[in-house]
Formats: sequence, C-alpha cells, structure tokens
Amino acid sequence: MTIQANQANQASQQGITKTADEFLVTPESEVTPVLSVVMPTLNEEKGIVECIDRIKTAISELRVPTEIIVSDSSTDTTPELARERGATVVTPDEPGYGYAYRYAFNKARGEYIAMGDADTTYDFEMIPQLLEPVQNGDADICMGSRLEGEIRDGSMPPLHKYVGNPLLTRFLNTFYGAGVSDAHSGFRVFTKDALETLELETTGMEFASEMIMEAGANNLTIEEVPIIYHEREGEETLDSFSDGWRHVRFMLVNAPDYLFSYPALLLVSVGAVLMSLSIARLSIGGVNFGIQTMVGGSLLAIVGYQVWTLALFSSIAANPINKPDGALVGIIREQFQLEHGASIGILAAAVGILYLGSVFGQWLLAGEAALPSATATLLASTVVVLGLQTVFGSFFMSMLADSS
Repeated sequence: MTIQANQANQASQQGITKTADEFLVTPESEVTPVLSVVMPTLNEEKGIVECIDRIKTAISELRVPTEIIVSDSSTDTTPELARERGATVVTPDEPGYGYAYRYAFNKARGEYIAMGDADTTYDFEMIPQLLEPVQNGDADICMGSRLEGEIRDGSMPPLHKYVGNPLLTRFLNTFYGAGVSDAHSGFRVFTKDALETLELETTGMEFASEMIMEAGANNLTIEEVPIIYHEREGEETLDSFSDGWRHVRFMLVNAPDYLFSYPALLLVSVGAVLMSLSIARLSIGGVNFGIQTMVGGSLLAIVGYQVWTLALFSSIAANPINKPDGALVGIIREQFQLEHGASIGILAAAVGILYLGSVFGQWLLAGEAALPSATATLLASTVVVLGLQTVFGSFFMSMLADSS
C-alpha cells in the first residue's frame, strides 16, 4: 500500500470513528441505546480492538445510539483496551460462556441486541444486514450463517465444518423444528422482547443450542443471512469433543420423546412382533420362530416398556424444553391417578400369576410331560413383569407428581 493510500485509509477510519462516537453510548451517557452489542471475552486482547472498530463501522452506517457491552473474564489487557474504545465492561460473578452472555444481557438496555465472539471470526460490520429483518418485523432472531456463506481457510477445522456443525444442526432441526442451516453460529441479532420470552439457564457452550431450542419451543421466527467466517485471533478455547457432547447431551435431555418415547416404541413393537411370531410357531424365509426368539421378544418388550416409563417420569419430574407430545403420555400425565395405574398393574400381574400357578399345579400332578408350551409360559411371565413394573411405577409417578 502506498503512503497516500495508507493516509487515505487512516483518514477514512478516523471519519468512521468520529461518526460512530457520536452514536456510541458510554456508561456515563444518559442516552438510551437502541442497539446493544454484547461480546463475551476471555483473554481476547489480540482481537478486541478490531472487533470494536468493526462495530463502530456498523454504528456509523446505522446511525442509531448503540452501546457495546464486553462481558469480561480475562487476565490480560482485554478490559482496558475495550474501555479505551468506549465499551462498557462488566465482570460476570460466575464462570462460563453462557453465563457471560446472560450476565451481559441483563445489563443491556437496547431494543435490539447483537451478540458475537470477540476473536475476529465474525465480521461485526455486517450487523446492519442481520438487524434489518429484525427491525422490519420479519424475524424475532436473525443469525449469520457460516455454512450458507463463506468459511475462510484456517477459520474452522474440517471436522467442525463437515461433521460437527452440520450434524448438530440436523439434530437441532429434527428435535426442535428450528429450520436453520447453521444452528451454532454465534453471530445473532434479536429483539429484547424475544430475549425475555426465552428461559435461558445454561452456563456453558451449550448456551448457543439453548437459545435456538427455546426459540423453536416459543414459536419465534428465525431468519438467516450468509456471512463470511474469518480466521480467529488468539488461542482457541473450544474443546471439540467435550463441547460437542455437551450440545448433544443438552438437546437429548430436553427432548424426552427422541430420547425415550421413540426408542421405546421401536423396542416394544419389535418385541411384540417376535413374541407373536414365536407363539404362532411360524417359519419365514427358513427362519423358525420358537422359544429363542420368544426370549428375545420378551426382553425387548420389557426394556421398551421401562424406557417408555422414563419418558413419562421425565415429563413430570423435569421441565424439558421440548415436552413429550405423545397422546398416551399426555393423557396419563393429565389424568393419572395412583389407583388406576396400580389397579391395572395388579390385574395384569394377577392374570399372569394365575396362569403360572396353573402350570405349576400341572407339573406337581402330572410331571413335566403335562406342561404347556414354553412360549406361553414365557408370555405369562412377561405379563407378570410388566404388571409389577406398572404397580411400582405408578407409586413412583405419584411421588413425583406430589413433589413437583
């Protein structure tokens, strides 16, 4: 770059800064901001200056009162650099990426809030593009999509680009109907009203997932804008496997249908089919169904029923974001009475025990030769187990309901 070009660039930057400073709301200002830009920081001295400068470029374009809030947990010079450039620096009283955001959100005064990391990966000059659909009322939340935009070389590991982020996004879209292309982009703009409808509680990296999950559960409208994802400045703080697992675990725990109900339905269905084929002693494609497949079917049915009761228990004891919506779970949850569940369980167990008692009596009187089919005996045993599970499960569910 020539000296003249460099001087022109510096003059242009000074003009942008001057314009931005006119609309920058500092802690001492009495002006109420329209926009709050929030960044969590943990030793980001290499990137914080560039990020704030880019935010100021956006402010000069928007020309609306804006506050920059840095939620800082650093041990380097990050907070000093941020304050020198007019940012409001707050210090969270607890650790965690998600908590840093939540702490800063409570301090934000703007009608609109923009969020993003302070490591230069997100281009804050694009805030106007993300703000536009929110400001126009077309969206409650607008996200910058890296996967629909451009990911610069060295900015994202191939494992994240081709496996981690697409897979986690697929999970989130399937479980929560988010309908987004890049669920874990941290560059977002939303209204203060939208934020207040979200019951955000997490403190770690899963906070990014929680926001979208809550938005889907509250029927908020999410739009996306393609963005350029840049190489970061400073050290990487993300642990691919542990943080990825935290996202997956959080999504599953808050979607009991996918964690419990659907696997339970599959297990019980396969078990019931195997047991039916075994009782009928059918042979399909050279495969004979007898006592061995009856044992397998019985095991699947019992395990499946137990897993399904966990969905029922979780819908009472916990408050998942995506509550179980199965008809049977809903009916039992709303109309359950201990006496009903216990009575059904006792009746089923009694029927099975009576049959097994008659088999035992035949064995005493006539010996093993008089015993009925082993598959029928195993079916009765399965009914007894399911009946007893229902009895004790009903008592446990009653205890959960009373304590909730």
